[in-house]
Amino acid sequence: QVQLQESGPGLVKPSQTLSLTCTVSGGSITTSYYAWSWIRQPPGKGLEWMGVIAYDGSTYYSPSLKSRTSISRDTSKNQFSLQLSSVTPEDTAVYYCARGIGHNDYWGQGTQVTVSS
Repeated sequence: QVQLQESGPGLVKPSQTLSLTCTVSGGSITTSYYAWSWIRQPPGKGLEWMGVIAYDGSTYYSPSLKSRTSISRDTSKNQFSLQLSSVTPEDTAVYYCARGIGHNDYWGQGTQVTVSS
């Protein structure tokens, strides 16, 4: 059973960089041909896919967030991470990590991130 767990600060100040880590257990992030996504849900809105890192380390980002988003990984810890720069209050959301693109079969529980001074 694959399990994902998000971790990181729950409060970030405007203009700073939001950093979250997803720790995966029960499966390797380097296993072909899986991909690992970051998804968020602002209050009162739908899910927004942010980007993905594939089993081979390649990354793809949502065009609307590409300029501010970076996804990386630490294979020794079986973790992948999200960095979102220059945050504003509009980046307040529950952030999820999940396996897959589009069709996500395993999800983390989500972590609330609030952008506020």
